[in-house]
Amino acid sequence: MAIENLGHEHEFEPQFGLPERLPSDEFIVWQGAPDVAALAYSAFHFKKLALYFAVLIAACAWPALEEGAGFTAVLLAIKWIVPLAIIAMATVWMLAYFTVRTTVYTITNKRVVMRLGIVLTVSFNLPLMQLASADVRVLQNGYGDITLALKGADRIGWVHLWPSVRPWRIAKPEPTLRAVPDVQMVAAKLRDAWTHNTGLAANAVEVTGASPNARLEGSFLQVSAT
Repeated sequence: MAIENLGHEHEFEPQFGLPERLPSDEFIVWQGAPDVAALAYSAFHFKKLALYFAVLIAACAWPALEEGAGFTAVLLAIKWIVPLAIIAMATVWMLAYFTVRTTVYTITNKRVVMRLGIVLTVSFNLPLMQLASADVRVLQNGYGDITLALKGADRIGWVHLWPSVRPWRIAKPEPTLRAVPDVQMVAAKLRDAWTHNTGLAANAVEVTGASPNARLEGSFLQVSAT
């Protein structure tokens, strides 16, 4: 999904989504941002949170329902949990919304740039030459995550990347383009840029039936479905 700067927070960027203007021999291959709903469901577990509160509400209402109490009694039984559920779910959704508003992923012919941060904006430049592999996780409706593994001892702090990071990889965090639309197209552009930049042939290996944490040694691109 191509995006444009609709606000004023980043209007003084030398080039939208980038910490500096690209040199003459570098150009943007793709630029986009996460989708709000896809990010809320995959990174912030919005559906699981909704199910959790639904169970709590049912548990609070059950004693009154079992006794055959009236509608008013049921409302009194859930009068505290329902507002808490609404506030919690609204907070999580707004967090996802503001994350999307302040996140820009850029793929050029030489690097991947991630502009992140709701309060403190930071940009990470990941040269394509330093990428060891890319794992693609396909979500619903064409959205998906592209996880990038870095070569050598290069490391970015997990907290600095979150939520644009692979879950549960704390020791060596892996930057992740989260909930991007048309992820297969974006992955193909990344693969082509990596091949052109490194001069090496990239593998496109589908691992739908394998473990989500599986990675083939030496492969640049894998695809897995949820």
